[in-house]
Amino acid sequence: MKLRELRGRRRDDGAAAVEFAFIAPLLIFLLLAIVGYGYMLSFRQAMSQAASEGARAAAVAPAGVPQAAAGGADSISTRAIDAINQGLGGYGVTCTSGGVLERNGTAAGTCVVTFTSACSASSTGATCAKVALDYAYKDNSLLPSFPGLGIVLPSSLAYTAEVELS
Repeated sequence: MKLRELRGRRRDDGAAAVEFAFIAPLLIFLLLAIVGYGYMLSFRQAMSQAASEGARAAAVAPAGVPQAAAGGADSISTRAIDAINQGLGGYGVTCTSGGVLERNGTAAGTCVVTFTSACSASSTGATCAKVALDYAYKDNSLLPSFPGLGIVLPSSLAYTAEVELS
């Protein structure tokens, strides 16, 4: 190579590193946003499934099991709460018998199992169990916070499932 070509080449030696330094923060932000949004979608699906499983547990309870019982005795409500806890346990979220969704011992939302004398989608007038979950996601994010990620994440997640009791 000629000396002139070597001199011209040396002027470009750090250009790629400088360009990468400008682009790297944006790439890291995009990567963290994708991971954070994906994890939120996974939790959202788990909440939907937990509400459905809680309602299903209420629907398949044997005849004679009371709707609610004091002192942790077996009831339709405790069966529904147990099913909700199985669905959300992998995320460190639990439903208490007092109707509170907790994450790491801190209140993060509500979980309510109610019984109504008429289902919203039934004309038979049968008793229904309704499971409602509401999680304040913005205030209780499952991942560490990163500046700007709150833009793409929802403030809360809410799901309701209703079943007819036999």
